[in-house]
Amino acid sequence: MSNLLEQQKQLKIQKGIRQAEDMLVTWVQDALDDKKSYGDLEESQFRNLLRVSDTTESTEVIKNFLRYQVGRDKKWGRGKDSLAAKIIQDIETRIKERANKIAQEAKAEDVNAILLELTRRYLGYGARHLKYKRDGEFNV
Repeated sequence: MSNLLEQQKQLKIQKGIRQAEDMLVTWVQDALDDKKSYGDLEESQFRNLLRVSDTTESTEVIKNFLRYQVGRDKKWGRGKDSLAAKIIQDIETRIKERANKIAQEAKAEDVNAILLELTRRYLGYGARHLKYKRDGEFNV
């Protein structure tokens, strides 16, 4: 019986994550569409962030990597209006709120796993949108 309940919980979590995808796409596109918030950010640099998210179980590690990148050069922007700050803000507020809502609806205890999955998807959609911004936007 416990196994069935766990499966139902996981299905609810996955459904909640899928239902959040439109929001995730919109949020990261809004951040990337504000070109004045960052410099000449390359797709490979955004993909490095995505790789970090895939190799950790901590959103704090992801945010730490973003802060490190801001310290290295201006491609991620500078200050509170930078792309990096916007991504960190989205993780700490919008994405975290959505993760909490999904966990609450599914009666799940591990909010961190949901937060991490939503963050990974958000960053993945961001990598796609940045590719479009850099190579496809003016060719359409």
